[in-house]
Amino acid sequence: MHEFVRHECRQLQQALHGHPLQTYSAPLQACMRQGWQQVFAHGDWPRWQEALQHLPTDAGNDYDLARDCVCVGPDRDDAGQRKWLMQLHPWRKGPFRFFGTLIDTEWRSDWKWQRLQPYLPDLSGQFVLDIGCGSGYHLWRMAAAGATAIGIDPTALFSAQFALFKRCLSQQPVFYLPVGIEAMPTAMQAFDTVFSMGILYHRRAPIDHLLQLHELLRKQGTLVLETLVIEGDAEQCLMPAGRYAKMRNVWFIPSVPMLAIWLQRAGFRDIRCVNVCSTGTDEQRRTDWMTFESLADFLDAGHPQRTIEGYPAPRRAIILARR
Repeated sequence: MHEFVRHECRQLQQALHGHPLQTYSAPLQACMRQGWQQVFAHGDWPRWQEALQHLPTDAGNDYDLARDCVCVGPDRDDAGQRKWLMQLHPWRKGPFRFFGTLIDTEWRSDWKWQRLQPYLPDLSGQFVLDIGCGSGYHLWRMAAAGATAIGIDPTALFSAQFALFKRCLSQQPVFYLPVGIEAMPTAMQAFDTVFSMGILYHRRAPIDHLLQLHELLRKQGTLVLETLVIEGDAEQCLMPAGRYAKMRNVWFIPSVPMLAIWLQRAGFRDIRCVNVCSTGTDEQRRTDWMTFESLADFLDAGHPQRTIEGYPAPRRAIILARR
């Protein structure tokens, strides 16, 4: 796996050559190396590495990144493959099909992409950043749309899940830095599009997060923001007293009008909300590939329009804005 990281650093350097991001090639490679060192130091890494060692590493030209279910490798009759893929449990974002094995993830991330896709700028030739990218499902969809995609996420397991696919697709312009946004160089002003999906409500200082996003974008660059919202006017914002849908780390859930004010104060313009919808138990649910509690367990069984704590059930908005 150390050779995998060296290869990724070389590929990243080549991908950034001639682009304004080339200025940040060295610090981004340093982030990549430092992040992967933390992954290798994780207590579960030996178990994940064992799974990776037993799974294919080359898909050749047999892949399809544009499908709702991202497919890698030809179908093959291998009864043991599911066992090794399950050793990377839980699988949160997807779905994927890996050499014929369907990984039915907790989230139908393809539904979010379907809601978002009609409003995206043309990603062909763009350099995009996906903050909190999970195991990389949306990175592959971005690459299929023609982008060079960089994802950041400090979760060690997600890094291992991403590596499973990137080993098979080593020439794809998709890169993973196992770090949080705080590790990124400041005031880069270089990405064409920045995605922050499912992150804002986990930030104790949400406007600081929006300012960070603003500084990552080039002038005229596009922000794609997806987050929890509540119904209401520009004065409405929910700050849970404790947990929200059993999550400890939910701090602020604004109304869409209040969120627009936050974005304006952070320096964004041309702000538009392109989608608002409730999250259902068919979009986020327990599966064989994620056997822990999921959305149905977080809602009031008698009143599913409320969380178990009595707050409004999850409702999400997609906002586009420009720097």
